[in-house]
Amino acid sequence: MTETEIAAAPFLDIPDVPNLRDAGAGVYRPGLLYRSATLNHLTDEGLRRFAELGIRTVLDLRSTPEVAQYPDRLPDGVDYLHLPMLPDPATTDRLWPEDQAALYPFMAETGGIALAAAVRALATGAPLLVHCAVGKDRTGLTIAVLQTLAGLPLDAVTADFLRSNAGLGLDRGPVPYTDAAGVERLSRPVEAAHLHAALDHATTRHGSLTAYLRDHGATDPDLATLRTLGPA
Repeated sequence: MTETEIAAAPFLDIPDVPNLRDAGAGVYRPGLLYRSATLNHLTDEGLRRFAELGIRTVLDLRSTPEVAQYPDRLPDGVDYLHLPMLPDPATTDRLWPEDQAALYPFMAETGGIALAAAVRALATGAPLLVHCAVGKDRTGLTIAVLQTLAGLPLDAVTADFLRSNAGLGLDRGPVPYTDAAGVERLSRPVEAAHLHAALDHATTRHGSLTAYLRDHGATDPDLATLRTLGPA
């Protein structure tokens, strides 16, 4: 799998769902793993087109206040899993780092349960979509972990991760947005070094990525199953 092949995978045009794309990257069968930004703006037409993708489970990595402010709109029959990757402001006063270089290792430190849940959800073989708010940091790390477990090399994982900049218009620089608290913030481009720092943090602390996930609730059968879900 080369960077060129990954770059050829299309962004999916569903109204008001930025950065929506198949994230299989050649190691998972098409139509099994998707990623996007939040789904709270889905229109009726968007719901119809979303349903056509066949997604059976949505994993929402946002905090409880984010979900309460901007709840997902989903087609009937889609299972919804909510597992915050970062410390939830509803239950803790632990602050999220503002600096991206600090945020990514912090996500690896605090997001193990959510990442293990993503492994378990994908291991069922039911088509899965992972999202957060903007769809680049929490989602990007989760997808990178799932791709790595299926054997995608780091350079290809990184190339797919960086595609979020184009998918969100961040290839032209930071983009302003309003968070769940009503504060205007800047959404910044993703960087390869930040992703690598998060993966390194998980691996260094636990000995391996698989050990990290086992320590947070993934099972050996779950992890082994991911390598069987490739294209036929």
